[in-house]
Amino acid sequence: MYIFSLRRFFLSIVKKSLFFSTLPLLVFSQVPLTEAVEPVDLEEYLSAHPMPVESGPLRDLFEFPSDDIEVVYTPRECRTLVSAVPEERYHKLGTGFNPNTLDKQKERQKGLPKQVFESDEAPDGNSYQDEQRRSMSIDDTPRGSWACSIFDLKNSLPDALLPNLLDRTPNEEIDHHNEDQRKSNRHKELFALHPAPDEEEPIERLSVPEVPKEHFGQRLLVKCLSLKFEIEIEPIFASLALYDVKEKKKISENFYFDLNSEQMKGMLRPHVPPAAISTLARSAIFSITYPSQDVFLVIKLEKVLQQGDIGECAEPYMIFKESDAAKNKEKLEKLKCQAEQFCQRLGKYRMPFAWTAIHLMNIVSSAGSLERDSTEVEVGTGERTTSGDEACNLTSFRPATLTVTNFFKQEGDRLSDEDLYKLRPITAQLKIDISPAPENPHYCLTPELLQVKLYPDSRVRPTREILEFPARDVYVPNTTYRNLLYVYPQSLNFANRQGSARNITVKVQFMYGEDPSNAMPVIFGKSSCPEFSKEAYTAVVYHNRSPDFHEEIKIKLPATLTDHHHLLFTFYHVSCQQKQNTPLETPVGYTWIPMLQNGRLKTGQFCLPVSLEKPPQAYSVLSPEVPLPGMKWVDNHKGVFNVEVVAVSSLHTQDPYLDKFFALVHALDEHMFPVRIGDMRIMENNLENELKSSISALNSSQLEPVVRFLHLLLDKLILLVVRPPVIAGQIVNLGQASFEAMASIINRLHKNLDGNQDQHGRNSLLASYIYYVFRPGGLGGSVHYATMARSAVRPASLNLNRSRSLSNSNPDISGTPTSPDDEVRSIIGSKGLDRSNSWVNTGGPKAAPWGSNPSPSAESTQLFHEELALQWVVCSGSVREAALQQAWFFFELMVKSMVHHLYFADKLEGSRKHRFPERFMDDVNALVSTIAGDIVSRFQKDTEMVERLNTSLAFFLNDLLSIMDRGFVFSLIKTCYKQVSAKLYNIPNPSNLVSLRLDFLRIVCSHEHYVTLNLPCSLLTPPASPSPSVSSATSQSSGFSTNVQDQKIQHYLAGLVLTELAVILDPDAEGLFGLHKKVINMVHNLLSSHDSDPRYADPQVKARVAMLYLPLIGVIMETVPQLYDFTESHNQRGRPSCVAVDDYESEGGSMISQTVAMAIAGTSVHQLARQHSTFSTESSRSLLICLLWVLKNADESVLQKWFTDLSVLQLNRLLDLLYLCVSCFEYKGKKVFERMNSLTFKKSKDMRAKLEEAILGSIGARQEMVRRSRGQLGNQENLRWRKDMTHWRQNTEKLDKSRAEIEHEALIDGNLATEANLIILDTLEIVVQTVSVTESKESILGGVLKVLLHSMACNQSALYLQHCFATQRALVSKFPELLFEEETEQCADLCLRLLRHCSSSISTIRSHASASLYLLMRQNFEIGNNFARVKMQVTMSLSSLVGTSQNFNEEFLRRSLKTILTYAEEDLELRETTFPDQVQDLVFNLHMILSDTVKMKEHQEDPEMLIDLMYRIAKGYQNSPDLRLTWLQNMAGKHSERSNHAESAQCLVHSAALVAEYLSMLEDRKYLPVGCVTFQNISSNVLEESAVSDDVVSPDEEGICSGKYFTEAGLVGLLEQAAASFSMAGMYEAVNEVYKVLIPIHEANRDAKKLSTIHGKLQEAFSKIVHQDGKRMFGTYFRVGFYGTKFGDLDEQEFVYKEPAITKLAEISHRLEGFYGERFGEDVLEVIKDSNPVDKCKLDPNKAYIQITYVEPYFDTYEMKDRITYFDKNYNLRRFMYCTPFTLDGRAHGDLHEQFKRKTILTTSHAFPYIKTRINVIHKEEIILTPIEVAIEDMQKKTQELAFATHQDPADPKMLQMVLQGSVGTTVNQGPLEVAQVFLSEIPNDPKLFRHHNKLRLCFKDFTKRCEDALRKNKSLIGPDQKEYQRELERNYHRLKEALQPLINRKIPQLYKAVFGTGMRSSTST
Repeated sequence: MYIFSLRRFFLSIVKKSLFFSTLPLLVFSQVPLTEAVEPVDLEEYLSAHPMPVESGPLRDLFEFPSDDIEVVYTPRECRTLVSAVPEERYHKLGTGFNPNTLDKQKERQKGLPKQVFESDEAPDGNSYQDEQRRSMSIDDTPRGSWACSIFDLKNSLPDALLPNLLDRTPNEEIDHHNEDQRKSNRHKELFALHPAPDEEEPIERLSVPEVPKEHFGQRLLVKCLSLKFEIEIEPIFASLALYDVKEKKKISENFYFDLNSEQMKGMLRPHVPPAAISTLARSAIFSITYPSQDVFLVIKLEKVLQQGDIGECAEPYMIFKESDAAKNKEKLEKLKCQAEQFCQRLGKYRMPFAWTAIHLMNIVSSAGSLERDSTEVEVGTGERTTSGDEACNLTSFRPATLTVTNFFKQEGDRLSDEDLYKLRPITAQLKIDISPAPENPHYCLTPELLQVKLYPDSRVRPTREILEFPARDVYVPNTTYRNLLYVYPQSLNFANRQGSARNITVKVQFMYGEDPSNAMPVIFGKSSCPEFSKEAYTAVVYHNRSPDFHEEIKIKLPATLTDHHHLLFTFYHVSCQQKQNTPLETPVGYTWIPMLQNGRLKTGQFCLPVSLEKPPQAYSVLSPEVPLPGMKWVDNHKGVFNVEVVAVSSLHTQDPYLDKFFALVHALDEHMFPVRIGDMRIMENNLENELKSSISALNSSQLEPVVRFLHLLLDKLILLVVRPPVIAGQIVNLGQASFEAMASIINRLHKNLDGNQDQHGRNSLLASYIYYVFRPGGLGGSVHYATMARSAVRPASLNLNRSRSLSNSNPDISGTPTSPDDEVRSIIGSKGLDRSNSWVNTGGPKAAPWGSNPSPSAESTQLFHEELALQWVVCSGSVREAALQQAWFFFELMVKSMVHHLYFADKLEGSRKHRFPERFMDDVNALVSTIAGDIVSRFQKDTEMVERLNTSLAFFLNDLLSIMDRGFVFSLIKTCYKQVSAKLYNIPNPSNLVSLRLDFLRIVCSHEHYVTLNLPCSLLTPPASPSPSVSSATSQSSGFSTNVQDQKIQHYLAGLVLTELAVILDPDAEGLFGLHKKVINMVHNLLSSHDSDPRYADPQVKARVAMLYLPLIGVIMETVPQLYDFTESHNQRGRPSCVAVDDYESEGGSMISQTVAMAIAGTSVHQLARQHSTFSTESSRSLLICLLWVLKNADESVLQKWFTDLSVLQLNRLLDLLYLCVSCFEYKGKKVFERMNSLTFKKSKDMRAKLEEAILGSIGARQEMVRRSRGQLGNQENLRWRKDMTHWRQNTEKLDKSRAEIEHEALIDGNLATEANLIILDTLEIVVQTVSVTESKESILGGVLKVLLHSMACNQSALYLQHCFATQRALVSKFPELLFEEETEQCADLCLRLLRHCSSSISTIRSHASASLYLLMRQNFEIGNNFARVKMQVTMSLSSLVGTSQNFNEEFLRRSLKTILTYAEEDLELRETTFPDQVQDLVFNLHMILSDTVKMKEHQEDPEMLIDLMYRIAKGYQNSPDLRLTWLQNMAGKHSERSNHAESAQCLVHSAALVAEYLSMLEDRKYLPVGCVTFQNISSNVLEESAVSDDVVSPDEEGICSGKYFTEAGLVGLLEQAAASFSMAGMYEAVNEVYKVLIPIHEANRDAKKLSTIHGKLQEAFSKIVHQDGKRMFGTYFRVGFYGTKFGDLDEQEFVYKEPAITKLAEISHRLEGFYGERFGEDVLEVIKDSNPVDKCKLDPNKAYIQITYVEPYFDTYEMKDRITYFDKNYNLRRFMYCTPFTLDGRAHGDLHEQFKRKTILTTSHAFPYIKTRINVIHKEEIILTPIEVAIEDMQKKTQELAFATHQDPADPKMLQMVLQGSVGTTVNQGPLEVAQVFLSEIPNDPKLFRHHNKLRLCFKDFTKRCEDALRKNKSLIGPDQKEYQRELERNYHRLKEALQPLINRKIPQLYKAVFGTGMRSSTST
């Protein structure tokens, strides 16, 4: 059969391409865009404009290739080595290429270079991290000496220098060179790098249906390994079959196998002829279409017939055990002997023995776990453990080996299948293997015993394919020859028969005549026997007159049956005992079944009478029910023998309606009347009515046979249309009847087999019929078999076998048919095809009508497509409705018929205008017009049907473009458009109809030669101006009109597509926003397909195609406000590194787009001012990739001309688009791909898309249907589908990607990012060239620079960055004033970007970045002999880079600095100027900042160290106010993060003071602060901000103090922030001081609003001071000393740390110990627990020591006058104190008289709070107290405690009692009494101690007084329960007082003499 392949280059998605008007699109066309216009007459145009190009790449764009349609012969695949039928071939109308599938995409992505991205690279210079991390000296030491810094730099290596960088090359040359570099090795196909759109929007092409093939269910391989009983005495025979218990049905034929040993087989030798190898199979493949929990594998065993019933014969097997063999040896020998005798005598008869059942699903489910290679399962009886109808999958379980251990013995009266369903075992061991069948097993035989390919060696034991009898109907057309008959004898009742008939067997024979020799060898053998035999015997049940049978006799039916073929049953009595003169078998009855009855095969259940005598002559044509004279019957001719006959045949329909139809058609064909059908004789004059009624009766036939004989049925119906039959000399037109019958059949299929449809609603059975089987014109043309021996009455089956092209070598057909090949050859000989071995029933365009001679008689032959079109146009009512429902079927039939006609009539070479008659074209026109009308009028009612109809119509027109006059097809398209447009004006919600029109257009545009259809070469001049003017619209000379409608006329389809895009994306379009995704995908798919199409690979051709899309740029520019804003994830100045993964996820994750939100809210989107995107990310991305494609492929000169005419506004809009593109296609980085690989992300994205679609209503019924058909995989009739679908689903549900896939995704994404950015760069270059000559260049160039800088800020590949830097250098050299005068902000940005790339880990990026940076300095210098601006910006950039960037690598930056130095040294031109020195200064300064930065990085985890470093860097910028400010703010930020609000506030105050210093130099305003001095009330530290040194820069110098803070507003802002921070820190007094500076400024500005706010805040602050009195806490202070070389420069440094309030010593100790322990190792770090002075000599040099001591603020007595409040005592602190107890002999503590105390007073360099939380100790002072002084201090402290507790308000009795207890309690050790006794009992000898003695005495006096007060107070507070306690306290007090009395009253007279030298005081300064 033929394959008509309209060779479609469906390359990559589908071919589509467009042309369209230029920019604003909607401005000038007088006709609305939606109006249909008259398309170009393509054929006319092409004949009037012959091809200007002889050959070359453009040639293909002019016309379709000459071999566009050709005929391909595809031989039909045959599974078996020898075909059961003659060779048949398929026709199909095919496509030559597949679209851009995933695999294609992968193919195109091969060989991509790996783009290098810094974000993916591990830095290659990690050396610096390996250095030991050390802390350095902090603070006032100089920041590393210049010498050292220079030394470091000089020793580092520069990167490679760029050649010729310093040459003065003309700009044009540079541009040219850059362009060459940029354009080399570019990826040609942009879309190959872009993921194809999701499957939800399928590419519009018809899927190629599956080749019709034989049906198989899920296949199971069963191997029988061994069968072993306890005793082995005789051969046992086994069979296997599948049963479905629920359906009570046997679902497979029997498989017979023989596992007997050779010895056992030998016992039967005399009875068994040599075995055919096909009967030695031990493995079988079962097919199960409907696997369920109810399927059992039933095994039955038989043995040789012997005397005795089954129970007796089975007894030995049940009682003897193998283990007792020795014991029972004699008995066993006797049994063996008996068995041998029976085998010899009765070897050919069998008796039932035993059976068992295996529950299949148990095996499959228990084998499901995957631990071992195969599973061992032991099975007893057939019990079931699973229940329910869970889906059972037999394709993927693990192989299992079963051991069946129990068999049930057969009961003589329970042998029928029925008895199996109702369940004393025989122990045995049957081992079988069960596994899923392999795809193509070797050595396999079909049920007909044909060898399946591959069958390498015929001597190998085969595997049998076992025929399935499916539990329910299977709907698959016949494709293989099968003709089998199964006979099932069921029961016999001889109870009433006289005579001896007890051991009964039935002999079954298939006879072709009545002579005994006429038995045919067509009965299949069982096991170990010949392949076919002439007879089969049933098993014998001993002594049973009414036996049941369980045999299955399988017969190979002859292809041709006659009335004499019949089944003959002969009943025998077998005598088991050997008696003399008794024959072995005695016939006891006969009966038969004729095979044909009135030409139909006779099958079903029969209850037959049995004759006692041989049947008489000619019995075979009659039925045994007929009472033949003179015959004796058992039981008075009653039915006594039940038998069932089942046929499995592809010849016999077994359906009366089909049989009648086929018989009548056959009679017509053979012209044989009268016809006998059933009991009727039909004469010729009655034939027409009978034929018509049989056609309409086809509806009543069963669906299953209709599907099985579908191909033949449709062939015959079509044949009736094509060749009206001649009946009684008249041509009878059956076209209408056939058309109706076809319509109803296909609708029936569609309804009943709805799981069988593709996404376009095409039933797969019908689609494959059209594609492969349908042969218009040639149908049945050669069904003339000349000499066949047949009977006069023609059975219908005869015709079937021929029309199915059955084998003419079939041994069952006597005679040889003449080959139709000669006829075929004469018809298609001109094609020069070798037809010798193919069987193509084809009768060319003109074949003979039925009933006439084969000579052509043209009048009566119809062309099928013409007849079909006519019938369709004229039909009405239900027929028309049925045809509309399945329009696709008739359209595809029509197209195939048309192609067939053109090909065989040799019209393909001729002019398209004359291919088809006008009448036919009118019919097509009418048909298309009415169908379009149906679509428009019914789209709201019958949504699903209309969607199918719309799709079908579009595919039809698409096909017609290949075969008809294309201008005519365009006019058909216009007809459809016109009807839609007319309707659109009248309906409120147009989106559904527009959606249909989009589907329609997308399909039409899927044409393979779509580009050619658009006449891309008709315009050889560049397009006219994009902003249309009246002149350009009227002048036609340019050849390119801006009027959309003119464009549509010339480039028809293209015009439609871009109009559609413009209309739907128009923000004012009512209700169309649901279609955005759809229309964008359409354009995207189009461009993607051009991109991958090899025909357009040549750049010149691609440029032509891209030209068609130029207006697309305009359309997209119009949509800028609606596009998704991809830049949102970038911060203002562009991020230094790639998108954070979290940003990415949040973008793809939870947000519902604004459109959806609005839809939910119920408002429509276009009422909004659109600040946000209304397109989804996917749609925006698709649009932007389309834009880039056009920009990449369009001709540069055209683009340039086009840009020239754009207004500044439009050009800026284009630049905005490019800016967006940069963000859109930014490389995400491998880490993102790894994160995205998690399932959650995919799910949420899918859910979001579904939600959006559901709300916006863009899901049409068709997609719904597609989804449903994909979803309903469970309940399908036809299984072939489900198998494919499960395969498809497994793919999509594969969740986790492999490492390689992630790598691949990252590779693609990297290449896409690089290519997209290079296209943007190309476009920017064109824009620069375009505008460099215009006056508006400034505004545009700024935009260009913005896009460039943005692209540098994104995550870019090294390759792109090289080109980007080259372009940037060229831009700066061409327009230096742009950066240094206009765009100063951009200059700062550029410095930042360049510096960031100077620190890249990739050397090429560094090379280019440092070259760019050097040239930038150079150009700035050349403008004004100094480059202060760049110097300033670079230094500032470095600071912000250092402050913000996490992944910043100074090692690389150092290299870049060295490279810049190297350039300066090699720059001969500027050697004599100050430039090299200035560069050197700058580089060294940067290097120093860098060194500190490195250290900062090392101390990222050490907050104090980090702040110290930042402090130091800020200090280094003392002369650079902007940078110092930057760093102070960095510090403020860091403090805020750690909630150090006081410190943060101090940083802000310092910043404000700095600003004030410089502001006072700039402008002299009285109300502004004078400078730092004004701020000293807030903090004494502020004075360090004074600008008094000599090298202070002047604020009016260029680039100095240019930041936004160096203004009055900036100062106000800083102070307000400071006030807020102080407030957060709880330091409300400081808030007041800050506002004192602010208020005068606001007063001067008369800003009442601000003043009101400030006073409000002041009120708040003061109330808080009042309310929080006594509850405020500001901080806790600790002295921390570092000892040991491990600390580097911190060694022997001491600091005071400020920690949050109420920090315990243990807490800070734990923190520092943890931090440094982790750093140096816990074994290395030691914390010194005491606070004694540390002796360095005693420390281990290999360890690090930390000493931490709690310290308290210390004030001299005079200070206490001013420090009254809590705030005073905790603010501006510089001195701290801690005490250390000691004794002179070295112990810390001793007795009272030897206890000394050391007081250490520390002074810090700055006052707390300061801009950092730890401050160096700069001075240390020690005071040593003698024991008596220690005692005085203790007593004073106790007295104070008592006083405080007594006067506390409100009183606290607990606290009071505690203090009292400690003062007067008797138990107190070293209590007051003991102190007094030690120091006051005697007057000291040393006069120096007199004053101390006296002081202590007075202390005690005071103490006793306070105790008395306290007791009195306590008495007033206690309750009655504490009175005893009070009395006890009082007693104690009196005792104490008495004891103290003498001591207190002793005065020292000498005291009144002068005494000097109190105490010992030493002072040390550190």
